[in-house]
Amino acid sequence: MSHTHQHHYKVDVIWTGNQGTGTKTYQGYGRDHEIRIEGKPMLEGSSDPSFRGDAGKHNPEDMLVTALSTCHMLSYLHQAVLAGVVVTAYADSAEGTMETDAHGGHFTEVVLRPVVTITAGSDPTKAEAAHDPAHHGCFIANSVNFPVRVEPRIVVESA
Repeated sequence: MSHTHQHHYKVDVIWTGNQGTGTKTYQGYGRDHEIRIEGKPMLEGSSDPSFRGDAGKHNPEDMLVTALSTCHMLSYLHQAVLAGVVVTAYADSAEGTMETDAHGGHFTEVVLRPVVTITAGSDPTKAEAAHDPAHHGCFIANSVNFPVRVEPRIVVESA
């Protein structure tokens, strides 16, 4: 018998880009906004510079790739414990690809490239293998309709 649990996440987004005339023209308004989550630092957001946004602020596309990368990392660290692998460092260089056309756009894939450092006493084969259950355990990867590929590299510390 399986038990389901609902988890809720509340985010307030406030548009701060009204430059006096609202959305009267496409060029006449800013894409800036504030992302507020109670008890956490406020994030400043905008759209991607390709869509008239501020390059110095977080955009939804960056944050989607970030969510996939951090979700995999947290899932992987859990799987490493279960596999008896001691991880001492983890760094990912993730990239997402989005295609746009006259009708809109969508992500075609995200590639995660985690470099995982493990202790000399840990098994590199188990460290590599732990990425598969980590990927399947990532709630965000399970929620998107495009492939999320993982291309890990394992580094073993010298004894």
